[in-house]
Amino acid sequence: MEKDAKIYIAGHRGMVGSAMHRRLQQAGFTNFVLRTSKELDLRNQQAVTDFFEKEKPVYVFLAAAKVGGIVANNIYRADFLYDNLQIQNNIIYQSYKNGVKKLMFFGSSCIYPKAAPQPMKEEFLLSGVLEQTNEPYAIAKIAGIKLCESFRRQYGCNFISVMPTNLYGPNDNYHPENSHVLPSLIRKFHEAKAQNNPTVTIWGTGSPMREFLYADDLADACYHLMMNYDEELFVNVGYGEDLSIKDLALLVKKVIGYEGELVFDTTRPDGTARKLMDSTHLFATGWKPKVSLEAGIKLAYDDFLNKHIL
Repeated sequence: MEKDAKIYIAGHRGMVGSAMHRRLQQAGFTNFVLRTSKELDLRNQQAVTDFFEKEKPVYVFLAAAKVGGIVANNIYRADFLYDNLQIQNNIIYQSYKNGVKKLMFFGSSCIYPKAAPQPMKEEFLLSGVLEQTNEPYAIAKIAGIKLCESFRRQYGCNFISVMPTNLYGPNDNYHPENSHVLPSLIRKFHEAKAQNNPTVTIWGTGSPMREFLYADDLADACYHLMMNYDEELFVNVGYGEDLSIKDLALLVKKVIGYEGELVFDTTRPDGTARKLMDSTHLFATGWKPKVSLEAGIKLAYDDFLNKHIL
């Protein structure tokens, strides 16, 4: 990417988009075109068409999406499918129509089958049934991958896709019901400590295994790929190690300094038993994560205290 080229980051105020913005700024890029969701409704085809025809971005990072945790995914199934299809269809199509030089689409690890072998390799896509609780979101993300792949095959567009593992970090969502597991735990332990509660309730059995990557590590990996990767195959972006939800909770408890006990609500769903990305393909390009999970949780908690203190 040329340092003076115009770059559009869709979703620049979210956790992924803001991390990508920070990484590009660190690398010396300054020519950004940015719009909030109030300024530009990405579900609106005409609005997106007008935006691209006016601004003519050279590079596009498609990080905008309707996202949420296991509860939100299961309740707002139609919204997650419709909104995400609209957003990505409009941006990818207009990137093609307006001659965007390169586009990066951000997917999700939930694209893989519920019973996929572990760790999950890129070739496992569409090899089995999806996890039911987030199937609509996963289907939208799979459609985005295939749309990028198809524009590449039919029209020669340099559109690439990345599949991040579970993310956390600055500008995360700490909503008590609609957040992902790690930010949810940060909020729970913070509130329990502040209120001197004797216990913190963790949803499920605590046995599912999950992998977590700090958002700025994701952005660094994506910058590396944007500069060096031009292949059709989408790329897993993970940390390379996982741990149980129970061990994650114990780590968050340690970082926050909460001294009470954990209680597991087994009436709540666990979701997929294990989700570990095989990031061999990415690591082979020379990139590796830099932020350890404990260090990342400390940084995330500092961000929570600065921006989301209750």
